[in-house]
Amino acid sequence: MDFSFSEEQTLLRNSLSRYLADKYTYEDWRKFTRAAEGRDPTHWKQFAELGLLAAPLPEEFGGLGGGPVESMVVMEEFGRALVVEPFVPTVVIAGGLLTKSGGALAEEILPRIAAGETIVAFAFAEPQSRYNLADITTIAKKQGDGYMLNGKKSVVLGAPWADQLIVTARTGGAQREENGVSVFLVEKSAKGVSSQDYAAMSGVRASDIVLENTPARLIGGEGAGFASLDQMVDRAIAAHLAEALGAIAVLMSATVDYAKTRKQFGQPIGKFQVLQHRMVDMFIAEQQTRSASLMANLKLSDADSARAVSAAKAAVGKYAKQVGESAVQVHGGIGMTDELSVGHYFKRLALLEMLYGSRDHHLRRMAALS
Repeated sequence: MDFSFSEEQTLLRNSLSRYLADKYTYEDWRKFTRAAEGRDPTHWKQFAELGLLAAPLPEEFGGLGGGPVESMVVMEEFGRALVVEPFVPTVVIAGGLLTKSGGALAEEILPRIAAGETIVAFAFAEPQSRYNLADITTIAKKQGDGYMLNGKKSVVLGAPWADQLIVTARTGGAQREENGVSVFLVEKSAKGVSSQDYAAMSGVRASDIVLENTPARLIGGEGAGFASLDQMVDRAIAAHLAEALGAIAVLMSATVDYAKTRKQFGQPIGKFQVLQHRMVDMFIAEQQTRSASLMANLKLSDADSARAVSAAKAAVGKYAKQVGESAVQVHGGIGMTDELSVGHYFKRLALLEMLYGSRDHHLRRMAALS
C-alpha cells in the first residue's frame, strides 16, 4: 500500500510548518498563554487564510473537500508547536456533525467555520459521566420551533474562546441510554448560559458551563444523535493521536540534542550506553505512534473503525507516557521547569491521554468490540 501524502497534503503541511516555526515559537506561546485571553486571535485568522479550517470540510460548504487525513496533517504540526486553538472541536466535531446532518444549519455555520469566523466548543462531559457519552442528565424540551436546555457541562475545552457550543442533551430515554441522546447548537451568548473559565494544562483553557432555559437548535434527528456523536468523537480521537505524535517527535528530538551537549564525567551523556538504549526506546515509541495514528485515521470509514481507534488510543497512551517520562528524566531537574518546553509537552501528552477516554477505558472498549 502507498502511505505517501498527496501533493496538496504535503503543501498543507509545509505551509503550516513554516508559519508555526516563524509565528508560533515557544517564546510566543509562553507569552500569549499567560495573557488574560490565553491566546492570540490573529493565529485563528491566519489558520483560515492558510486553508487549515476549510481543508477537511466539503466543497459545497466552503471547504476544500478533504477529510481525516488532512486533519491528521494539521494536528501533527499543531502538536509540534503546542497549539492551543480549538481546531478539533470546531472543525472535526462541529464540522463533522453539521456535514452529516446537512440542511439549513450546515449551510449557515460550515462556511463560517471554513472562513475562521466562528469558534465552536464541544460540551459533552458532565460531573458524573466520566467517559460515557450517553451518561447525560442535561434535558432538552421542545418549545415552538426550537428547544430549551437545562443542565451542567464540565471541562469544556476551548469554551472561553468560543461563540458557539455543541451540546449533548437528553430528549428521551434513561440517563445512560444511547437512545434519546440529541445534539444541539447553542450560541455562547444566549440567554441562560453561564460559565466559569479557567486554565487547564499546557496552555489550554476550559469552562464549566450551566444552561438554564437556554434556547438551542437541533442538529440531526431528535433522540437519534448518539451514533453520529460516537463517530465524530472517534474522528476527534484520531486527530488527537496525530497531535500526540507531533509532541512525541519534539520530545524525542530535544532529548537527543540535549544528550549530545550535556556533559558528565568529561563527556556528553549521550555516549553512555544506558541512555543510548533509552533514546532508542523513545525512537521506537515515536515510530509506533506514527503507525498507530496513520492506521486509526485511515480506518475511520471502515466497519471496525471504533475498535481500530480504541486500539490506537490505548497504544499511543502507553508510548506517550514512556517518551514523556524519559525526556524529563534525561533532562534532569530542568526537565520540568517553566523555561524549558519539555515539561509542557509532557503535560500536553498527559491531557491527551485522558481526553475522550484513558488507556484503560479504551482497552476495555476494544475488548468489548472484539
